Amino acid sequence: MSLQDHGFTASGKGALNAAHNALIFNRRIRVLGKHLSSFLPQNGVILDVGCGDGQVAVQIMGHRPGLKFSGVDVMVRPKTHIEVVEYDGDRLPFADDSFDFVTIVDVLHHTDDPAKVLREAQRVARFGIVLKDHLRQGLMAGPVLRAMDWVGNRGHDVLLPYNYLSRSEWNAAFETAGCRVDGWKEKLDLYPAPVNWVCDRKLHFVALLKPIRKS
Repeated sequence: MSLQDHGFTASGKGALNAAHNALIFNRRIRVLGKHLSSFLPQNGVILDVGCGDGQVAVQIMGHRPGLKFSGVDVMVRPKTHIEVVEYDGDRLPFADDSFDFVTIVDVLHHTDDPAKVLREAQRVARFGIVLKDHLRQGLMAGPVLRAMDWVGNRGHDVLLPYNYLSRSEWNAAFETAGCRVDGWKEKLDLYPAPVNWVCDRKLHFVALLKPIRKS
């Protein structure tokens, strides 16, 4: 069902998005830009898969001005901060090794098969993938992640399958995709107190993934 089917009107979505931006989103993308850029080089071409409006890419470029970002998304927003092309969620519309790195930020838990998306990202990336996503670990992790996901994405009509993985499940997905972990951060401090007591913990990670079969 659509949001309208639940009585969630366009004005309701607008209010939700405005509140989320003011209280959560703006801080979150600033902090993410810092963490993600720490795993990226000073220069290069980057593809952001599931980029939304591209604001995270803009934050990264603030730390790494020599990087050039392009984006792809299954639903291109009317206004974006980087060049974005639409793709079918299956095969990226680029040749092998078209980019130095691929970034995937809070996208894979919206998919049914994270390993499949990672394989495609690895195909177009020469050197690796920088991934941000959730960890299903700790007290009430599933319900808390669902609530965060709903607040952050329902106003943009993003599909919400709530496919959160544990660390062992992520490791299995990485292995299936032919990736190895080359860097890992869990303490991200994305939210201000007291929200961080519930929403940070170890529910988030940023990882640098390198292809197993590429040098």
